[in-house]
Amino acid sequence: MVEPVRVLYIGGVGRSGSTVLSRALGELPGFFHVGELVFLWSRGATRNELCGCGARFLDCPFWSDVGKRAFGGWEAAEPARVTALQHAVDRTRYLPRLLTPDPGRDFRLRLGELTALLGRLYTAIQEVSGCAVVVDSSKHVSYAATLRRVPSVDLRLLHVTRDSRGVAHSWAKKVKRPEVVDQDAYMANIPVPRLAARWSAFNGLFDVLRLVHRNALGLRYERFVADPAAALTRVAALAGRELKPGDLDFVQEAGLRLSAEHSVSGNPMRFTNGPVPLRVDDAWRSAMPPGDRAVVTALTAPGMLRYGYRLRGRTTR
Repeated sequence: MVEPVRVLYIGGVGRSGSTVLSRALGELPGFFHVGELVFLWSRGATRNELCGCGARFLDCPFWSDVGKRAFGGWEAAEPARVTALQHAVDRTRYLPRLLTPDPGRDFRLRLGELTALLGRLYTAIQEVSGCAVVVDSSKHVSYAATLRRVPSVDLRLLHVTRDSRGVAHSWAKKVKRPEVVDQDAYMANIPVPRLAARWSAFNGLFDVLRLVHRNALGLRYERFVADPAAALTRVAALAGRELKPGDLDFVQEAGLRLSAEHSVSGNPMRFTNGPVPLRVDDAWRSAMPPGDRAVVTALTAPGMLRYGYRLRGRTTR
């Protein structure tokens, strides 16, 4: 019997600090961070965007080896077909089907085809990297539910939350995507009311997923920044790994010391290596328009209180 690939999946709402957290996890012995693997087929294998190492995806030696080992090459995997399968299966609207034992014959066939491909992909990543734990920061709840259906994947789910006002302020910024080299491209912006609805809905869906998936843990971004060593130790335990003295030497008083990695997609900071300051990004307290702040607070209040955030003042313990 071949042991399943242990995948530590980072889930939550975008701009919640998942990139810096997952990069820190990638520095732990036996852990290998691959970025947001849900976008591998569209952004990597199809558009040939930059890997975190700085090379184009199809030119990256690591991903070239993975593609050959899993499929005989990325072209042989037919990325357009896999992307179409994702659209037919891996959608939030299909979450009830993904969580039910019998989703229906047609859906089950499409799901089986997609999970077979994903099983080969994650197995190849583990073999090429030589790691014990693959760290996937895709965040999408439907993709996490899809991975639960992959027989060769041992899924460990980490649900990351961040103060909704900080998330909303981050989504309002104009941020260039450096991985797109042929043209100027920017990360999406989302209006405040819509972002507040997304924050509540996506985090609520991950709460549901944590109820049905036994290997799951919740973590606040703010707690990770306040005590990264303690947070990383807890997350490593979720992945079945006990840290030893020296494993956290990259955690320094001023922040983190990060090395280059082979991440498919994610926040632009995935290209930043060396010393990286680690502090809570709370610019929203002074830069966010009062009206937007009031709207986000009102619309996300139940979830804020559930995760231990104060509607005014500092975060609770």
